[in-house]
Amino acid sequence: MRPANLVFILSDEHQRDVTGCYGNHLVRTPNIDELATRGTRFTSAYTPCPICVPARAALATGRWVHQTGSWDNAFPYHGELPSWHRRLRDAGHEVVSIGKLHFRGANDDNGFSEEILPLHVLDGVGDLLGMIRDPPAPRGNMPALAAEAGAGRSSYNDYDRDIAEYACRWIAEPSRQKADKPWVLFVSFVRPHFPLIAPEEFFALYPPDRMPWPRLRDGGKPGHPVLRAVRDCMNYDDYFEDGASVRRAIAAYYALVTYLDHNIGRVLSALRVTGLSETSRVIYASDHGDNVGARGLWGKSVMYEESAAVPFIVAGPDVPAGQVVDAPISLVDLYRSILECAGARAPVEDKALPSRSIWPLLAGERPDRTILSEYHAAASITGSFMIRHGRWKYTYYVGYRPQLFDLERDLGETTDLAPDPRFTEVLKECEARLRAICDPEAVNARAFRDQAKRIAEHGGADAILRRGDFGYTPAPGEKPGFA
Repeated sequence: MRPANLVFILSDEHQRDVTGCYGNHLVRTPNIDELATRGTRFTSAYTPCPICVPARAALATGRWVHQTGSWDNAFPYHGELPSWHRRLRDAGHEVVSIGKLHFRGANDDNGFSEEILPLHVLDGVGDLLGMIRDPPAPRGNMPALAAEAGAGRSSYNDYDRDIAEYACRWIAEPSRQKADKPWVLFVSFVRPHFPLIAPEEFFALYPPDRMPWPRLRDGGKPGHPVLRAVRDCMNYDDYFEDGASVRRAIAAYYALVTYLDHNIGRVLSALRVTGLSETSRVIYASDHGDNVGARGLWGKSVMYEESAAVPFIVAGPDVPAGQVVDAPISLVDLYRSILECAGARAPVEDKALPSRSIWPLLAGERPDRTILSEYHAAASITGSFMIRHGRWKYTYYVGYRPQLFDLERDLGETTDLAPDPRFTEVLKECEARLRAICDPEAVNARAFRDQAKRIAEHGGADAILRRGDFGYTPAPGEKPGFA
């Protein structure tokens, strides 16, 4: 593959299936859909962790979460492990970020040539409340997040507008046309991450009374104890007054996806206007998904497809148009893939990383590979480890019964096959594949130990509980709303 510039666009909390090119005929995503038409769409891409900070640390470094030690939103990346951006910068490439990073802070050397409008974790420490897991600490912002869903003004909407504006200006700089080496621009939006407050013009596209009812919300709420604990802690769903308020929240989410698409369209238009679309590749992905009310769950934090799967699209020079790849991939694969896109060589020590290049998949390669996602963060009473290989999706919960789904026959994950004795051998193979990657019991114990240590460093659980819940990381210049 020839070296080329890259615009890597990342969204926050975009459910894969709320996208037109992934089969949703209600949502309006013309720019993402057009990108898929002229490029390659991956149907089985996964986050390494369904929550922001650990996912972004893994994406940056090409390592699984248990290798980074970024367990939750209070363990942010701070440049201690090599990242793809540092590798590129040190090799003489310009690599610039615009928007959300969710690292520890701008005073760290995070590996970029420049950080523009960065959003990092609150006060350099992040969500301390999420470390309290035995039992999970109650969240105080759930009532407000449910009540405010709908049309209105939000600092996050303003922030994404500014991110798009700065990205367009950066692309339009004459020096972009004359670079000696391929450059990488990382454009990182915050939408459709809650709060579910959408700009009025976009909300108007989705009359709430025409919105679909959340799948499995009635009678399908998870009975598994680990998942029940997540739902009971992140109890957003309990604060909707009626069916109309549920549909209003869904309308707002769809509107935010369309608003995201609008801003992506602005960036893609800037590439076309400057002529750079002929010499630049584009990758679009999200850091994780969102349950959007399915099974009574909102937000992320679980391993169902709504939360753990992500949209992933590649377009540009040497990328087949209109191709669909079903082979499972992970966001950790971006590490090696971005280096190769820019023509940079990964050092020898990187061979041990789980990151694998996506580019051979475009030519038809289909390796026998196991994809991992893990979760040790807010609302989890134990570590969750999901693997995907072939048709099987298996989740191991330390100390609790596993789950198994056949995604060829049951993409909606309605039938857990783990209790069925006919799948005993499949379960054994899945567990063996997981244990070939890590020892889940040892990882789980280490996560709890590290969190206990950090809780103590911040004055203990009582002090953290008094600090409260700020709901979501405030946009630059915004004060947090603790509850």
